[in-house]
Amino acid sequence: MKTPAIRPVDPAAEAWTEERCHILELSNSPEDPAVSIARARINPGVTTRWHRLHGTAERYVILEGRGRVEVGDLPPRKVGPGDVVWIPPGCPQRMANTGTADLVFLAVCTPRFLPAAYADGED
Repeated sequence: MKTPAIRPVDPAAEAWTEERCHILELSNSPEDPAVSIARARINPGVTTRWHRLHGTAERYVILEGRGRVEVGDLPPRKVGPGDVVWIPPGCPQRMANTGTADLVFLAVCTPRFLPAAYADGED
């Protein structure tokens, strides 16, 4: 981006995905191709689908709730507020909400998330 910008959030833009979570894109534009930021929300008792992003690294920054993340060959790991999960490009992953409230986290992607990078791991 060449000029400063403030992007107001529109909670009504949150969308349910086939991955089994709610996604609200906070920043994802061609003007800032280096990074995208989305808020993800997983309902209690739900586990997302196995998936991977080709050519895109992700960081999950846990904001609220409790969960269990599975990334690559690592053993499943409990996560909670303040934890950061690093997911290299092409690494299989999924997240489960193990708590009684929504599991909310930021998904920070570099370069920015593009739908063509997404590959479902359960097909």
